[in-house]
Amino acid sequence: MKIALIGSTGFVGKALLHELVNRQHEVVAIARNPQLSHENPLITWKQVDISQVDELAHALQGVDVVINSFNAGWTNPNLYHDFIEGSKKIQEAVKIAGLKRFITIGGAGSLYIAPGVQLVDTPEFPQEYYAGATAARDYLTYLKNEKELDWAFISPAIEMHPGIQTGRTGQYRLGLENPVFDSNQRSILSVEDLAVVIVDEAEQAKHHQVRFTAAY
Repeated sequence: MKIALIGSTGFVGKALLHELVNRQHEVVAIARNPQLSHENPLITWKQVDISQVDELAHALQGVDVVINSFNAGWTNPNLYHDFIEGSKKIQEAVKIAGLKRFITIGGAGSLYIAPGVQLVDTPEFPQEYYAGATAARDYLTYLKNEKELDWAFISPAIEMHPGIQTGRTGQYRLGLENPVFDSNQRSILSVEDLAVVIVDEAEQAKHHQVRFTAAY
């Protein structure tokens, strides 16, 4: 398959790029600052500012699937606004490019931990992640009105960060609106296995116009 990967130099993007190439997919790697020194015949790097919708749409031409791992930056003081606006522009560019399959990555904050209660709204939720989590939650609400694209929104496990050292196991369990917990009541997944989940979805297309999640 030919897959466009937006945000290919970020924490999740790097893991996705590695997984895609290992599975022999042709990748259009889109980033503000492409890592041109990483030469691979399967990767075509494209330097694109996602705020330029027409430019991004042009870069997406001819791919089978778009995977969006855009991150507006956790230390960005305008994180909430920039994430939502950037995500909307990416969504628009996918449509302008005439594509259908769109997989986008949000956060775990919008998962429901009790009826009507989302993780981000609990007192224990870390305030340093609140802006990013609410932005991803509110973008998901916006995306749910999208009827033209065959989209899927992936919420990672609650614990999915550089400190998870499990590596790539290829093992995971799927859920939809609620976190997937293990026997120790932890929702946890390595970034390498998150990449496995997302590339599996790109290949198998199990989720259509829904949010899903995954953990061990």
